Parts: sequence; structure tokens; C-alpha cells
Amino acid sequence: MSVITRSHAAPAPRQSQLRLRRIFNIFALVRSRRDLASLDDHLLRDIGISRDAATTEARRAPWDAPDTWT
Repeated sequence: MSVITRSHAAPAPRQSQLRLRRIFNIFALVRSRRDLASLDDHLLRDIGISRDAATTEARRAPWDAPDTWT
């Protein structure tokens, strides 16, 4: 008697899917940094970030992000 099994794991993403996901993540990072820069000083104090730190982060290049963010 032979047993047929099916894997319930999702197939590994293709290289093109990984590239597309990376592009979407970069756009999300750009939006997040733009939103951070637009917060007023009161909201920045609430989250514990100075205006200088927010400006510095907002000016970083889109590809300048830790690997854990993507």
C-alpha cells in the first residue's frame, strides 16, 4: 500500500515575487518616513523621538534600512 502525502507548506516564492515584495516594502518605508517627518513636536515627544532624529530618519535613502525591516 502506498501513501500519498501533500505538503501544506506554501511553495517558496519566486525571485520575481521577492523583488516585487522588496519594492513594495521600500515604498512603505518611504511613506513611513514621510509620515514621521510630518508629525508635530507634541506627537514626536509622545513617541520619544526628537525633531532632529525624525528629520534625520526621514532624509535617509529608501534602500538604507535594516534587513529586519524588509
